[in-house]
Amino acid sequence: MSMPLLELRDLHVGYGAAEVLKGVNLEIHSGEIVTLLGGNGAGKTTTLSSIMAVVKRQKGQVLWQGKVLEESTPDRVLSHGIVLCPEARHIFPLMSVEENLKIGGYLHDARNDLAKIEQVYDYFPKLEERRKQLGGTLSGGEQQMLAIGRSLMSEPRLLMLDEPSLGLAPLIVEKIFEILLKINRSGVPILLIEQNARQALKIAHRGYVMVTGKIVHSDSGSNLLKSDEVRRAYLGE
Repeated sequence: MSMPLLELRDLHVGYGAAEVLKGVNLEIHSGEIVTLLGGNGAGKTTTLSSIMAVVKRQKGQVLWQGKVLEESTPDRVLSHGIVLCPEARHIFPLMSVEENLKIGGYLHDARNDLAKIEQVYDYFPKLEERRKQLGGTLSGGEQQMLAIGRSLMSEPRLLMLDEPSLGLAPLIVEKIFEILLKINRSGVPILLIEQNARQALKIAHRGYVMVTGKIVHSDSGSNLLKSDEVRRAYLGE
């Protein structure tokens, strides 16, 4: 297999005396959707935060295209094209849909904003209908679409999403996952944390299972869907 686009090697991260990640090894290759499964408190969000340099690594390495990402800042990580769409959306409620999208592209040439916004509207036609509406007045599903759209404005070379379906109705969840597949097929690799394990594994090329800060299992998405252990722990079977 080719060199990973992103690789975590023996990553240790903690908060004070509490060690949260205990030697995580994980990799993502170009064109992939990779999902990270685990219960609450397993360390999934901390993994994404450590990649984005929001939390400091205690030990281990984050490599991007084979080169070590030294201790950095989130904006420097973003400049590589590594983009995080966080849990709870964090849109700007008093700004319009279009203003939220423009903020997502702040690192890039503003002259390209229109083309990028139109691409987001191709994925999410509902946002175009709401383009002048304040973000805080959108439904939960529309706010999630806006959060993903804002992430796309940063022209991601890797898109990381933390619980994109959380709190959404089943029909909206289906729509979100359809869009994630389209985004991936356009050439954007995706690292996905998702409490809806069945949906995540259906679209994932590969998956990792995390328990108390350690990767305990990894396989193809289809094989993990068939795993008795995964089905009992995460699919309610």
